Amino acid sequence: MPDRYAVIGHPIAHSKSPLIHGLFAQATGQTMTYEAIDGGAAEGGFARALAAFRAAGGQGMNVTLPFKLQALAAATQASDDARLAGAANALRFDGDRIEARNFDGIGLVRDIEVNLGVPLKGRRVLLLGAGGATRGAVLPIARAGAARIAIANRTAAKADELAHELAPHLGGVPLAGGGFDALAGEAPFHVVINATSASLGGQAPAVPPAAFAPGALAYDMVYGKGLTPFLKLAQAAGAARVADGVGMLVEQAAEAFAWWRGVRPDTREALTRLTVPLV
Repeated sequence: MPDRYAVIGHPIAHSKSPLIHGLFAQATGQTMTYEAIDGGAAEGGFARALAAFRAAGGQGMNVTLPFKLQALAAATQASDDARLAGAANALRFDGDRIEARNFDGIGLVRDIEVNLGVPLKGRRVLLLGAGGATRGAVLPIARAGAARIAIANRTAAKADELAHELAPHLGGVPLAGGGFDALAGEAPFHVVINATSASLGGQAPAVPPAAFAPGALAYDMVYGKGLTPFLKLAQAAGAARVADGVGMLVEQAAEAFAWWRGVRPDTREALTRLTVPLV
């Protein structure tokens, strides 16, 4: 019998995870299945689906919106990344144990450094938004050796609160939070990451053009939307490179696959299959 894995979310029909993990399994010779499970909108849907999948012999799950917080709450053991993010995007089952990890930020850093060839060590990094995506990214970016991290959010107090919460865990890497207007007093940033959902609505966050250093990388976590308003803004501001989040999606999947199966797959074929030109 092949080992069983799945991704759970709502909605889930659009998920690329079955394709990605199917490619990984084929490339690494793993005997496994991978399915998409819709946890539904009803209260308790996630818990019921999780219990049913485990009872049927499931060994691990990826977790996407809106169940990442519930996934962490269901865990009996969680990594530092998951606890600081306040959310889990991968689960592994071992008897009565449910282990939780959050690979989103790790996948983001690997995409930026390996696939895009932009080292974060010594760089000034700006994260736009103070939600779960930013929470999951700050610690991996600090581990990569960023010189300074800033969080800018429409509600300044939320960004400031998040910065104060996370700063003690970053090994001395400076972290500041505030509103978009506070960026006027900051030196420009080498990497600017849009972790808001603005691109889904065809909008751009109110980041000033001066926030982009000459030669900056602008990265939008949203993927498959082409040249988003944020990326267009960045280009107009002089950013040398722009990228969307498809590489983050693939790399976080590879991290989960390696955690489950003990072998890290080559991600190039999945990236080639999923990458859409930014035009």
